[in-house]
Amino acid sequence: MMFSGLLAGVVALASFSSVVSAASLVSVASYGSNPGSVGMHIYVPDKLASNPAIIVAMHGCFDSGPAYSTQTKFPAQADKLGFILIYPSATRDNKCFDGNTQASLSHNGGSDSLSIVNMVKYTISKYNADPKKVFATGSSSGGIMSNVLAGAYPDVFAAVAPFSGMPYGCLLNSGGSSPSSGDQNCARGRTQKSPAQWGALVRSGFPGYTGSYPKMETWFGTADGVISYQMLIEQVKEWSNVFGVSWTRNETDNPVRGYTKMVFGDGTRFVAYSVQGVGHVVPTNETSVLDWFGLS
Repeated sequence: MMFSGLLAGVVALASFSSVVSAASLVSVASYGSNPGSVGMHIYVPDKLASNPAIIVAMHGCFDSGPAYSTQTKFPAQADKLGFILIYPSATRDNKCFDGNTQASLSHNGGSDSLSIVNMVKYTISKYNADPKKVFATGSSSGGIMSNVLAGAYPDVFAAVAPFSGMPYGCLLNSGGSSPSSGDQNCARGRTQKSPAQWGALVRSGFPGYTGSYPKMETWFGTADGVISYQMLIEQVKEWSNVFGVSWTRNETDNPVRGYTKMVFGDGTRFVAYSVQGVGHVVPTNETSVLDWFGLS
């Protein structure tokens, strides 16, 4: 009995120790130039990989980085795989990321996108992270910013995975990026362009750039009542032009029932997921995202 009690105590102590020693989300007050006044939180797992990858995970409007960190399973996956998570927090325009100004949409132009890139540079320097393994994902406003980063900073990001977002540049010169301040033509699906027009808009974000763009998988619910499903179609037109690929096939019930994976080209640069009957909050399928990033 004494041995059993002692053993139970040791197990309990070990369990407690594993809890208190687990990594936690940490605020970073200063990470360099911050033209967008964007807050930064970082999650660095206890068992950090050598030259770790970085995932920037971005929240929707009216939300925050710390809150978004609790809405996905990325921290638990970081504990297993050893990558670093950056959670930016928008502080203006109803806490929506800036997807509408020329500054944010331009390479080294300023605003929120440059603040986020400076978070990445800070993290690479401090933790010896791999600059070739920097990724971005996000929901709603975070999905819009994922598109912005892919267009304005293709030299920084290797892959992106937006959920419920909009094409790069859709909100350009809109009064804002939030439901109350922004031009509603994008959200309502009224802004439509040809693939060539969308592609030219992306390329205008970094004039003279001749390198590759980050590979993209974009996710969207067919029943989205906040951002029109047309925005998935416009993203498809935009990025298929950027990558120079055409639709190849649909894969039904992939990765799970109700999801349709649309494959473009050989599927290594651009895919899109249409989620039947799902609204604005599309579940962040971490397994598929990490596989897309080459981290699983």
